[in-house]
Amino acid sequence: MQYVRRFSELGMDDVAIVGGKNASLGEMVTKLGERGVQVPDGFATTADAYRHYIRHNGLDERIREALSGLDTDDVAALESAGRRIREWVSGGEMPEDLAEEIAAAYRELGETYGENPDVAVRSSATAEDLPSASFAGQQESYLNISGEQALLDSVRHVFASLFTDRAISYRVHQGFDHMAVALSAGVQKMVRADLASSGVMFSIDTESGFADAVFITAAWGLGENVVQGAVNPDEFYVFKPTLERDFRPIISRQLGDKAMRMIYTDDARRGASTRNVDVPPEDRRRFAITDDEVLTLARYAVEIEKHYSGKAGETRPMDIEWAKDGESGELFILQARPETVHSQREAATHATYNLEERGEVLVEGKSVGERIASGRARIVASSAEMGALDDGDILITDMTDPDWEPIMKRAGAIVTNRGGRTCHAAIIARELGIPAIVGCGDATERVPDGEQITVSCAEGSTGYVYRGQLPFTVERLDAGSLETARTDLMINLGNPEQAFRLSFLPAAGVGLARLEFIINNRIGIHPRALLEYDQLDAETRAVIDERTAGFDDRREFYVRRLAEGVGTIAAAFYPRPVVVRLSDFKSNEYAAMIGGEGFEPTEENPMLGFRGASRYYAESFSPSFALECEALRRVREEMGLSNARVMLPFVRSVEEVDRVLELMADNGLARGKNGLEVYLMCEIPANALLADEFLEHVDGFSIGSNDLTQLTLGVDRDSSLIEGLDERNPAVKKLMAMAIESCRRHGKYVGICGQAPSDFPEISRWLVEQGISSLSLNPDSLLPMQEAVLEAEKAMSS
Repeated sequence: MQYVRRFSELGMDDVAIVGGKNASLGEMVTKLGERGVQVPDGFATTADAYRHYIRHNGLDERIREALSGLDTDDVAALESAGRRIREWVSGGEMPEDLAEEIAAAYRELGETYGENPDVAVRSSATAEDLPSASFAGQQESYLNISGEQALLDSVRHVFASLFTDRAISYRVHQGFDHMAVALSAGVQKMVRADLASSGVMFSIDTESGFADAVFITAAWGLGENVVQGAVNPDEFYVFKPTLERDFRPIISRQLGDKAMRMIYTDDARRGASTRNVDVPPEDRRRFAITDDEVLTLARYAVEIEKHYSGKAGETRPMDIEWAKDGESGELFILQARPETVHSQREAATHATYNLEERGEVLVEGKSVGERIASGRARIVASSAEMGALDDGDILITDMTDPDWEPIMKRAGAIVTNRGGRTCHAAIIARELGIPAIVGCGDATERVPDGEQITVSCAEGSTGYVYRGQLPFTVERLDAGSLETARTDLMINLGNPEQAFRLSFLPAAGVGLARLEFIINNRIGIHPRALLEYDQLDAETRAVIDERTAGFDDRREFYVRRLAEGVGTIAAAFYPRPVVVRLSDFKSNEYAAMIGGEGFEPTEENPMLGFRGASRYYAESFSPSFALECEALRRVREEMGLSNARVMLPFVRSVEEVDRVLELMADNGLARGKNGLEVYLMCEIPANALLADEFLEHVDGFSIGSNDLTQLTLGVDRDSSLIEGLDERNPAVKKLMAMAIESCRRHGKYVGICGQAPSDFPEISRWLVEQGISSLSLNPDSLLPMQEAVLEAEKAMSS
């Protein structure tokens, strides 16, 4: 055949013939099937077929003249020219020889899938999906097409979509000659995702560029809703290095509302092949795919990335569309193309945006871009009103689609009501290098039109729109120019949402990962309220039911959310060590959680009361502590993140260490098992005074200078009445020196994770002189303190 190629005849060397999308489908069919990656079969028309069609209808010169001198910034002129050209192309006559070849290939496809199989007809431009440019979403797709005539009609409309307004504009701004780009129509067997689910995945974290995670989105029905941002999908992260060693490292999941499902209409032959229906509440409250399916998709992504990276001779992150067939239960890959944002970045350069002050939050959603921008809010209801957007304005809208692209480049940031991190608005924001917050729900109602606002995507996976123009700074780090200190410089980190971004810092690991932040923010419920749910009042149970949506078991909710929070941090820094401090909530802090008040005592001074290790073996709390042990066991044994270490807080006696270690072992978290190291927070004077005795039972110390100062000097950390006493006091330094000396004598780890080295360069220098193994610092103190540490090390060497 001259004008049609079967996928089995195609590969990546055929981009000039069938475009990037169809060449990639052929590549996967021929090369990745043996690796277990399933791709629905099909065929593609060639670039010669498109040019044959254009010549047959005498359109070459007419199109060239219509586009000659066109100002694509003139929205009205662009719309007029695009509409005329599309009408010419879609209304053309299909050449008889081309029509017969398409029909013959379709009949052949029917021999595999049954007569008149339902197919998707998608566009594949011959310059699209290159690593340096993305044509994704600029041309049209037609789904659930059945019958030869409907197929031929769809091919004509696909050809015409080479001249959508957004495609014309994009080619102009990317410097592509309109007439040098041709279009291939890909005809692929439909996957019955209308009866199941579908989504998009990336073999890289789309926000930070963290390369060791697969990011997967999923929603009910056909995938166009996810791509277009019409729904807020479920989100999953899977850690690639341990996945390849047969662990189950789902390190994060987030339930999306998935409010709409795209399904087939009854009669596809009329061209209106799909429609949206509401998703029942019970389906919104459960994940669209199972854990096994998440892991299978992640393995597909890893295999696809490996293959394309091998062909390219360099790491090639991939952007992949997938679907689940509701009849067979099988998972299929529908498209794979190079990811076009992080693949173009200089790996050694990292920009960090810091908001210097916070204000009134107008709305929040999912952050895209890790940047901050401020400007005038401009609410735009539809693409027809895009002329209202001036350069630098913050675009506030319900959702965007490719029709918006000609004007989106003017925006300083984008905020949408709907969409996930792989929706159209998110993809374009990344390409433009601007922040976006998607899936806000009601941004168009809550953000005042015309008012100055600040869009912050630099605070983790949640983005915030603040009222007013707030000050922020940008720090640019060239990691390749930094000198490495002999003393390990680590960071304190409790928020998993920041872990991927902070992993690019030149830190030796995480010296303090606090469970309190994860429990407060990812769980928010007192553990006993989940374990003793039946004792709660109806109102509290309703709140818990809402918070635990997507989980059949409340105990499992607590364990999994905690394990995934820790797992995200451990994965971000793998194989660097991550020291996880077990929970150290005070009774008033636990009481403030959902359902917590009835389970906690009232204490005059919670800071010195029922906290730390003494809680773990208490009859009232030991079942709750078992949840923490189970979460940490999963991180190490099921996710394969053996770089996670455990630290015991606020241990008052040597006997208490033994009781806690025994309880941990009973719950599957035994010191020494699979190399597990257990450290002690040295934060009570007794820990330093009896350091030799304590060290017989643990693998090292991490000095908690905040509590050590409080308990040495009798200063309440929560009170501001007494000032002028801090970690630089000689008594506190003497206890720290005792702890360091004892650890060195026993050949055991000793670090510090308190606030002192982050605040006081002189303390950092002094600790280095004492021979401390590591300093764990606040992330923003890492680079400034590195200079102080290097100075101290050089002084000691001279």
